[in-house]
Amino acid sequence: MTETLLDLLIIGAGPAGLSAAEAAAREGLSYLVIEKGTIADTIRQYPVGRTLFSTPNELEMREGALHPVREKPTREELLSHYIHFVLDADLRINTGEEVTAIEQVESDLFVARAKSVNTLDQEINSTYRARRLLFAIGAMARPRRLDVPGEDLPKVHHRFIEPYPYVRKEALVVGGGNSAAEAALFLSEEGARTTMAIWRDDWENRDPKAGAMKHWVRLPLEREIAEGRLRVIMYERIDEITALDVTLTTDSGEKRTILNDVVFVLVGSDADLTLLKSLGVETASGKLTEMPVYNPDTFETNVRGVYVAGHFTNARHIKAAIEVPRKIVPLIAQSLREAVGSS
Repeated sequence: MTETLLDLLIIGAGPAGLSAAEAAAREGLSYLVIEKGTIADTIRQYPVGRTLFSTPNELEMREGALHPVREKPTREELLSHYIHFVLDADLRINTGEEVTAIEQVESDLFVARAKSVNTLDQEINSTYRARRLLFAIGAMARPRRLDVPGEDLPKVHHRFIEPYPYVRKEALVVGGGNSAAEAALFLSEEGARTTMAIWRDDWENRDPKAGAMKHWVRLPLEREIAEGRLRVIMYERIDEITALDVTLTTDSGEKRTILNDVVFVLVGSDADLTLLKSLGVETASGKLTEMPVYNPDTFETNVRGVYVAGHFTNARHIKAAIEVPRKIVPLIAQSLREAVGSS
């Protein structure tokens, strides 16, 4: 089907996309959010029952609206908060619909093609026309890989959901950030015989600004190690994964082979910039990953009418992802009014 001309098409229904949708409604723009997964899909992919690192004031869509049972909300409390924000504001969001291609057919006209699947498992194709685009995609679309033999075995996972299937199993967690540390902690606490493979620099890092694991993760992690339930190996590289074991090289050059039932490779992830690049948006290497080049005041890219917001920009924190659209959507609305006035 073909939609009427939109003022703003928003791609992604995470905190940035939801904030942009509310701002667009407030500005009186005709808008639509398209999300290939679910509302706040990145949050939904967090481990079940996980407590967030941030306090409510850094996560909530409206001041004082998030009321967790404890100091910090769980994954489930935050998801409910975002979903009810959508319901209460009656935001226009299509979930389960993936944008597959976008082209700029005129200076102020973009055509986006999308697909979804109905309840009969039939593919539905849609076309949307919009004067402005805002990419508010997540940064977890492409988990980073080790690129070693055996990484495609069924026992290897690039996402951790819960520890309970792995009680009394030999589990290996590869990675040095909070996600890897949390997974190792959860597995060890719930009865998996857990090994964590981490680079020494990551293990010795204590600087939060340099990506050090949070102290409230490290302290119980170190307790698990001291009590003999969790083993940590300072590694240089993973060499091979087989159905029965994992071979790695330690940072001292020693080759080690350990029996293994399940492997979690949690070494980070990247945003999918394919659609942005297809439009001619320039990218550059950031501290950790590739990201789009944009005006830091307007968040407009080098392609006129294409904007970015959210975790795959330099404004990475959820609080910033919520605040940025509230600043730039009024600028988008102003640019649309000026375009109409000059025509």
